[in-house]
Amino acid sequence: MTTYRPIDKMSLLTTSHYKMLLVMARFGISLGFGDKTIDEVCIENGVDTNTFLAVVDLILDRDEKNDFSNRQISVNELVCYLQNSHSFFLGFRFKTIRTELEKIMNNDNNELSKAVLHYFDEYVLEVKKHMEYEEKMLFPYIRQLLDNKPDSNYNVNIFAKQHSQVEKRLNEFKSLIIKYYPIKSSNELNSVLFDIFACEEDLASHNAIEDRLLVPLVRNLEGTVVKRWEH
Repeated sequence: MTTYRPIDKMSLLTTSHYKMLLVMARFGISLGFGDKTIDEVCIENGVDTNTFLAVVDLILDRDEKNDFSNRQISVNELVCYLQNSHSFFLGFRFKTIRTELEKIMNNDNNELSKAVLHYFDEYVLEVKKHMEYEEKMLFPYIRQLLDNKPDSNYNVNIFAKQHSQVEKRLNEFKSLIIKYYPIKSSNELNSVLFDIFACEEDLASHNAIEDRLLVPLVRNLEGTVVKRWEH
């Protein structure tokens, strides 16, 4: 597993892996940290270093055999990170891609162009529904557990069983454009395709964080809370 240490320079992590710019933003970490270590930057920004590094390591090494069960992770900070991710996808990333697509497709204004935009809009609605479920059901449930209040009507396994891989349909959409959209070499189209590739990868990392970090943490939290109430 690729592992960064608290004593490593934050600038080295960021310049070596551009994806960390998004991770930092979702943890509320600003640029301009000079030669400070990861631990120093996290402490200055009120971020739990272990939680930050667990997310970093998972994103950089997606091998599903790697075990994160022994990592000390803040459930509350992880939930905040995921909520900030939702805001990024729904409030920025998808809107930017939609605007870029619209500029390209409106130049042709044919049935295929309309179908492409319709497909993308339906996909975004699907992701929005997925994320709204987490915002309305999962995250409030987790915060209830953190307040030492169990809920007999819900548990994290309900979420885990129906958790869909929302990036897969985006892969289909990307392939649809590449295979069937008849356009000559276009910098604009290539640019939006790069954004779609990046968005697909970002969503896959987002889902992995939920499945491999959040769900096991919440299962442990459920067990702890139930034991407290039994005594």
